[in-house]
Amino acid sequence: MSNFLIYGANGYTGGLIARESARRGMTPILAGRNAEGVAALAAELKLEQRVFALDVASAVEAGIRGAGAVLHCAGPFRQTSRPMADACIRTGVHYLDITGEEPVFEALAARSAEARAVGVALLPGVGFDVVPTDCLAAHLKTRLPSATHLALGFQGAAQVSRGTALTILESLPDGGIVRENGKLRRVPAAWKTRLIDFGAGPAKAITIPWGDVATAFYTTGIPNIEFYMAAPWGTRVAARASRWFGWLLRSAMVQNWLKRRIHARAPGPTEEQRRNNRCYLWGEATDGTGSKAVARLQTPDAYDVTVQTALAVVEQVLRGDVAPGFQTPAMAFGPDFILQIAGVTRVDEPA
Repeated sequence: MSNFLIYGANGYTGGLIARESARRGMTPILAGRNAEGVAALAAELKLEQRVFALDVASAVEAGIRGAGAVLHCAGPFRQTSRPMADACIRTGVHYLDITGEEPVFEALAARSAEARAVGVALLPGVGFDVVPTDCLAAHLKTRLPSATHLALGFQGAAQVSRGTALTILESLPDGGIVRENGKLRRVPAAWKTRLIDFGAGPAKAITIPWGDVATAFYTTGIPNIEFYMAAPWGTRVAARASRWFGWLLRSAMVQNWLKRRIHARAPGPTEEQRRNNRCYLWGEATDGTGSKAVARLQTPDAYDVTVQTALAVVEQVLRGDVAPGFQTPAMAFGPDFILQIAGVTRVDEPA
């Protein structure tokens, strides 16, 4: 089995993955642009390190050369995915990332033939975004092959990492997105609200621009897709208010002020916070004739799931158990892939 490289290893999620890799006896190459942070982690884990930024193509190619795969963990991925994917395709290295950003999925899907021609797999979204929901979508498609509409959603209360918060901040001014008749459509933030039972009774949830509006279409072929997040009253109000204040959120002054606030926070949830958190996911497929399939997943904390699913995908890729070109997690590994992860359960509502 050839080795793999974690880019952004000194970040919150990259660090969790690196430490779990070392605990398992794996020897990833740790990389990133922060020389001090990468060196400290590499010394702690006694692993090889490489330092390079993503703004010089030749440096990225040199940095990943010799790796069997790159697990890209440095977001926001709408800024960082393209140069890393370029380098992977040029050097014949498989590309994996942990994004949940719809534009990244669409951009990589458009490069599938290019990657296939050189034998490179493009596997974005191998973390909590979007493995559980992608597998749930695929499972619902098997239960209702005639489905024309798919709604997915999640409920969770964990603190997010600085990197996740920065990604959310950059996407806020864009509003929402859904898929209608196979095409992506921009909609206002919190475009729809509905009551969803995630497993503990009905909760109000709003539409959000989650990556599954891109990935679930490739996985299932279902042409109409919406994604929901359970949200308390204050969050719902703030999301709707952003429709009128998007121009303010786009301003450099406000973006920089909010980014400073985010960088001043803790890197991410503590181990205890993660241990005490559970995530609840729900999906509903319908076909317009009254037929419906509903299923739910429960998982450990999102960051812990990301560590486990990302490394499970790495192991499959390094064994050669993946085809070249663009794939979603469920396309590559099937709807039951998420059930390999400890602490994950799936329940179907009776048809």
